[in-house]
Amino acid sequence: MISYKKASSVSELQQIINLQRDNVPEGISSEEKETEGFVTVVHTLELLTAMNTVCQHSIAIENDTVVGYALCMHPSFGDEIDVLKPMFSEIQKTIDPTTSWMVMGQICIDKNFRKKGIFRRLYEHMSTSIRPEFTTIITEVDATNTRSLAAHYAIGFKLMSTYTADRKEWVLIRLN
Repeated sequence: MISYKKASSVSELQQIINLQRDNVPEGISSEEKETEGFVTVVHTLELLTAMNTVCQHSIAIENDTVVGYALCMHPSFGDEIDVLKPMFSEIQKTIDPTTSWMVMGQICIDKNFRKKGIFRRLYEHMSTSIRPEFTTIITEVDATNTRSLAAHYAIGFKLMSTYTADRKEWVLIRLN
């Protein structure tokens, strides 16, 4: 039985980091990268903890094991991860300044639990838990990560813009 909650322990945060390490492009085959998707960043425990203190991450749990997560990244962390700095700059250029927004910093589902609706339910949990302070979730996806883009569009994300940073094309999307 899978349940959804906010991350609340060091053990849960460490399990998130373990899932990240299992899903970076360097650790998976080209075929898996294309069919299953990938994550771009492995966070430090210190940064993940700081982010969780400001806005708790949404996690999917089965038998005390994190099987999926959606990281909540408050805009105040926009300068903390180099690869994400261009995203925050692009958001500022494209968003209506009256919009209250939060960044979903990364989402990942354990390989053994994919295609079970966890992706959608993590976003539902996050959407509920950030309200009423924030009404919009924004994220970016590497344009080559077609699996992730398709999943995001399937649950209602809309295109904000595309841009290039560090010789990669990024797709900036939002969920209201």
